[in-house]
Amino acid sequence: MILGLDTRPLDVVADFPAIPDGWAYLDTAATAQKPQVVVDAIARAYGETYATVHRGVYQRSADMTLAFEAARRRVARFIGAESENEVVFVRGATEAINLVAQCWAATQLRAGDRILLSMLEHHSNIVPWQMAAERVGAAIDVVPLTADGQIDLGAAEAMIRPEHKLVAFAHVSNVLGSVLDAERAVRIAHAVGAKILIDGCQSVPRLPVDVAALGCDFYVFSAHKLYGPTGFGVLWGRAELLDAMPPWQGGGSMIDKVTWERTTYAPAPGRFEAGTPHVIGALGLHAAIDYVDAIGLPAIHAHETALVTQAREALRGINSVRLLGPENSAGIVSFMVEGVHPHDVATILDEGRVAVRAGHHCAQPLMTALGVEATARASFGVYNGPADIDALVKGVERVSRIFG
Repeated sequence: MILGLDTRPLDVVADFPAIPDGWAYLDTAATAQKPQVVVDAIARAYGETYATVHRGVYQRSADMTLAFEAARRRVARFIGAESENEVVFVRGATEAINLVAQCWAATQLRAGDRILLSMLEHHSNIVPWQMAAERVGAAIDVVPLTADGQIDLGAAEAMIRPEHKLVAFAHVSNVLGSVLDAERAVRIAHAVGAKILIDGCQSVPRLPVDVAALGCDFYVFSAHKLYGPTGFGVLWGRAELLDAMPPWQGGGSMIDKVTWERTTYAPAPGRFEAGTPHVIGALGLHAAIDYVDAIGLPAIHAHETALVTQAREALRGINSVRLLGPENSAGIVSFMVEGVHPHDVATILDEGRVAVRAGHHCAQPLMTALGVEATARASFGVYNGPADIDALVKGVERVSRIFG
């Protein structure tokens, strides 16, 4: 058991029905396991209270609409949004970034404008901007990393200029666990009048986030990394930016009035939510946020920080292991075993009931910068403990023995 900031042991693995005894699940950065309260919320919504939203006048539809919008308000409170109308429900962070790229960047950028990204970004925070840049004739600049794998904000400050209209950085790297100084990044972007989007997929499950305090313009995250359901995510945007953006898709729900001559659109967030929404995803996310808040993000962060420290110290004791990223990474430890492909590392670990991710982690430019093709990655959640670290280290020692 690991001690949280309130000194109480954080031992909640029993809340997670898909984690059997003796299985070390160390792939939370890819997707988090679901607590029983989330499973129950989803089952109840499908099995007892299911109905469409925003359409029916019958009681169950009205009740489900209230629950759906209550989830939006819960998200707004969770991330410090000033209004629930700044919260757009989407299929995930990838769709959220694509929405901003197509509805804001592709309409606001002009030929000669520039976009500033960093070397450690996920493909989902690279490709949509490339597509938008190609469409309008903009260019992309890439901020390098510090020696320990942080986004080099000193370099960003030196690189940025008035031609930069958008900055998009990960709050926490999905490969290295590096934590961005988001407030400083916002100041750098706003100093030249650029807007800034922050990818919060890896930060929202483990760090308190207050978008109003950060001062950013867009913030995105996925529900499934926050112990919620797959196929659901959130785009937060400043109200004035969302109001000025054209719709993302056309269809039901996003309209004000449709005629053959002209269609007018609903205000945000409705204009970006065409079609029947993933109602159950919203209710599942609501339950997940309640679960995380009951534990407390400071306690979760302390728990995962302790696990990272323990894992790095133990792995450092194996001569063939190379550790990547900063010492104070947030919940993630990427590593390599000398002479062994990460896929082989992961396969052998799986034989010992240890689940880790192996590959380029949807961050191929970062792999190139690191001079590797892939890494093995252990990532932690609220359900992990010292026994999982012991199993990981035992498995890596076995890898070293097998490959000499």
